[in-house]
Amino acid sequence: MLIGLTGGIASGKSTVSALLVKYGALLVDADQVAREVVEPGQPALLQIVSQFGQQMLHEDGSLNRQALGAVVFSNADKRKQLEGITHPAIRAKMQQQIQLYKQQQPDALIVADIPLLYETKQTHLYEGIAVVYVPATVQIERLMKRNGLSEAEATARVKLQMDIEEKKKLADWVIDNSSTLQHTEQQVIELVQRLRKE
Repeated sequence: MLIGLTGGIASGKSTVSALLVKYGALLVDADQVAREVVEPGQPALLQIVSQFGQQMLHEDGSLNRQALGAVVFSNADKRKQLEGITHPAIRAKMQQQIQLYKQQQPDALIVADIPLLYETKQTHLYEGIAVVYVPATVQIERLMKRNGLSEAEATARVKLQMDIEEKKKLADWVIDNSSTLQHTEQQVIELVQRLRKE
């Protein structure tokens, strides 16, 4: 079975995906793949440089994420330009990985962890969607703590994504990650058991 896993920024998707793996799921991580497609020599990195300039690279030829972030976080058009380069490359690589898993382990539970699953309209690719949920106030608090952002900066980043309450409504399964790790783990165990039955 192939399911999509999503949530909001700082909702704890990494925690939940690690727990899913612990209980036997195979993980395809969009963030991991996103890092791979912009490694030196990859076509997506060459396209980024040709669109945004040589200053997007460090001296060693690797992507300067801070420089790129400074350009795209404050400019919606530039962000769309970047997504036009990276999203197709990420999607293609994830699909390759999923196909490989399906060949190697046809009965496995495969989980694709995709932060912008709803925003990029990919839900049709999956048999169901699990959303990792915390209220927006918790997202903002965690983001401030994790990334050292001001409340205004954290709020702005949260607002770039679809509202977490909307994602929760659209989900097939919700994992509430606003309490303890044990509480989250219990929900993951129940989800895996339910999916195995289905």
